[in-house]
Amino acid sequence: MTTMSTSAGTVAYDSFGSGDPIILLPSGGHEQRDYDEVRKLLPEGFRSIGIDWPGHGGSPAGTAPSTELRLAQIVEELLDSLTPGGAVLAGNSVGGNVAARLAIRRPDLVKGLMIIDGGGFECSRLSARVFCALMSRPWFARRIYPLFSRAYMRPRTAADHRARAAAIAITRTIPGVTAVTEIWHSFSLPEHDLRAQAGKITAPTVLIWGRHDPVLSLRAAETARDLIPGSRLVVIDSGHLPHTTSPAAVAAELTSLANTAFDAGTRPNDTPHSPTATKDRG
Repeated sequence: MTTMSTSAGTVAYDSFGSGDPIILLPSGGHEQRDYDEVRKLLPEGFRSIGIDWPGHGGSPAGTAPSTELRLAQIVEELLDSLTPGGAVLAGNSVGGNVAARLAIRRPDLVKGLMIIDGGGFECSRLSARVFCALMSRPWFARRIYPLFSRAYMRPRTAADHRARAAAIAITRTIPGVTAVTEIWHSFSLPEHDLRAQAGKITAPTVLIWGRHDPVLSLRAAETARDLIPGSRLVVIDSGHLPHTTSPAAVAAELTSLANTAFDAGTRPNDTPHSPTATKDRG
């Protein structure tokens, strides 16, 4: 693992392979290791870079609260330093929100976008706001995570079980549970909602969604597809982490996206809005 100093503290990342860059952003409460199986399946010619959020994996506690805006700032600084010519961004959950946010704010840095069960496209519901408020409390997050992680992951593969065990372990450390609760608190802030800005995304975009995700439903995925010009939705038989349940399917879609992004470049701003139909993958 390599570390980099950012405005929010030191962040750990690792790099695998060489070639056109693909940045992998995990969910809150999860590590970049969630993408291990996907990374092994990427063909030669790509350099994958996995990032650990503050208080997660190899990264120490942050020096500022881990809100979505702060995480986006961290990734923006990392991209400016490591991939100033642009990269394909793939992000899960809060990582998907961060990736989409950067595609809107810094299109020069985002050549392609993969949102994996990402937040920011769902309607605000009272039940969701209450749960976010509870998950903002360390004692609650720590106590519920063993049950909650089973519910949102629906684990069945070895990678699923490894990722779930790591997530539970993160919430049992002070830096980890602090960061997780700060992330959950930011879900309730007005800036979490990306729907009004989604039409500004010009990068080729693929949405990967778990059919059985109890946190972010397919309705949110369909909203994102309808709002992001030219985007494509792929539904996988999984929970909130399709990339640990079906890494081959995710790797195939990521490879196709990266080939398009680096061969053809990003779409011009006047590309017609023509979202494609939902596609199912096992």
